[in-house]
Amino acid sequence: MEGKDTISNTQDTIDSREVIARINYLTGTEDEEEQAELKALEALAEEAQSSPDWEYGETLIHEGYFETYARDLAEDTGAIDSQAGWPLYCIDWEYAARELKMDYMAVDFDDATYYIRA
Repeated sequence: MEGKDTISNTQDTIDSREVIARINYLTGTEDEEEQAELKALEALAEEAQSSPDWEYGETLIHEGYFETYARDLAEDTGAIDSQAGWPLYCIDWEYAARELKMDYMAVDFDDATYYIRA
């Protein structure tokens, strides 16, 4: 990963390896906008690096996307059949997402809350 792509706090998900690569790419920059981005990314990294696989690739999930993430995770892991009607449409995904958050910690990225495995 080269780190040339800007990372913003509006993304649904962010890979920790992209954060690390972007920090490395921006280190030493003299551009004011890039320095501000670097400062925000360094603060994020400091807060989130205690996640088990930070260096190897952890997903940061925006709080506004977490419910969708929980549904996608349930489908991807085979916990639910995405083709089923009932009882799939009866699942309280907001509740399911709250339960999933117990395994995650909240981190701040430039005034946006993201969740990452604790």
